[in-house]
Amino acid sequence: MTVLLLDVVDGVATVTLNRPESLNSLSLELKVALRDTLDKLADDPGIRAIVLTGSGRAFCVGQDLREHTRLLAEGSPAPLSTVREHYNPMALRIAGMPKPVIAAVRGMAAGAGAGLAFLADFRVGGPKTAFLMAFANVGLAGDTAASWTLPRLVGHAKATELLMLAEPIDAAEAARIGLLTKLVDDDEDVLPAAQTLAARLAAGPTIAYGQIKRELMTAEAGSLADALETEADAQSITGATADHADSVAAFVAKQPLVFNGR
Repeated sequence: MTVLLLDVVDGVATVTLNRPESLNSLSLELKVALRDTLDKLADDPGIRAIVLTGSGRAFCVGQDLREHTRLLAEGSPAPLSTVREHYNPMALRIAGMPKPVIAAVRGMAAGAGAGLAFLADFRVGGPKTAFLMAFANVGLAGDTAASWTLPRLVGHAKATELLMLAEPIDAAEAARIGLLTKLVDDDEDVLPAAQTLAARLAAGPTIAYGQIKRELMTAEAGSLADALETEADAQSITGATADHADSVAAFVAKQPLVFNGR
């Protein structure tokens, strides 16, 4: 079975974690495939939005603990080196992706799986969606940027609670505290809703979206001066795009706006 599926339609790439028999747990093979696929999508100008989802009844339950346990017993360094070799590169790539990323979270997202979802720009869930920061339950600290994303999504106090108590959060609570962008009524509608949002974003000013993401990352980590400098640079970049020139002309002429992502 292919552990990662990729489908591209009209500039929207749907990336599906495809190990349903293990609730899409992250084996070494799947981590390498996801990391390398994200790299390729980032560099492909034909891809203007990305949907990340899982096959079967779960989004992703995190690290494949069966493989993890076996490798520990063999004395392999892989279980501990995987953070730097796989999770960190994936986190940096998703957060810095120069185009929108939408997580279609149907069912459980736990551990690193939840971390991947939190790195997306938007998260769509359904009635059975749930999040679990499971790290402490197996004696581990957080990874996959959970210590970075959670305080930004829910605040420091709630992030501490989620990571230390390691209790599941259901869909309604996830929507209430900001872990979900959109909560649909039927789990079967999660992926279609995410793809509809992705199609809307894929028809937008892709370069501007990428620069908006860059501005927000700079503003969250830096000073006012840093934010202003990044904004000035981002405006220079986006102001030189065909999308800017064409959309301004269309707006003045009261014509429909059409963005080509360049």
